[in-house]
Amino acid sequence: MLNYLAAALPEHTSAAARLLALQCALRMNTHMRIRLPKGVMRSLRLDAAPGPWAELEHARWLRTASGRTADEIAAELLDVTLLSQAPARPDRRRAADWALRAGSPSAVRDIGPLHRLASVYLVAHADPESGAGLDDLEQMARACGVRPAELRRVNDQLVAAGLLAAWQACPDLGDLQWTFVRAMVPASTITGGTWPEETCRSPHPSD
Repeated sequence: MLNYLAAALPEHTSAAARLLALQCALRMNTHMRIRLPKGVMRSLRLDAAPGPWAELEHARWLRTASGRTADEIAAELLDVTLLSQAPARPDRRRAADWALRAGSPSAVRDIGPLHRLASVYLVAHADPESGAGLDDLEQMARACGVRPAELRRVNDQLVAAGLLAAWQACPDLGDLQWTFVRAMVPASTITGGTWPEETCRSPHPSD
């Protein structure tokens, strides 16, 4: 769903709006309607920010409904392609709850929406046992709505926050590699939050 939204949302869509869109896409019913509890908005750290809703409305991705209450916000999603992208609703609801937890680890709770969105992306594309991940640098940049160069600053800050143990960008191959702190990464492989150059994946397995 992160990869789908990277293509479906306008390029300039903010990280806050992308976090909101992810929850809406995963929690919608079969009629493409969503009632998002205010507790979810608080977990996203967006409870006092009307901007993301307005941003998605301006992009014609959703339309907020009149059925707002003190406890929830109602909306109708307008991206009909979502119906062919999303798995069964119970799986989507579990994924929505998982994304809330992935985007709110203790290490990044006090950092902004971009860092929480990056955290969700990195966890979603990492091996759950080792905590190591390998993905396309450009794709992550599109999913987060930033330029690839800005990911360096974001990842450095996730290292400083204690979430990532190490990360490495390999521009020649377009790869991004990372390891979470909970993975058992030998201290000798970490230098200032990055891996040595020789750890970049070889373009030829036999090399």
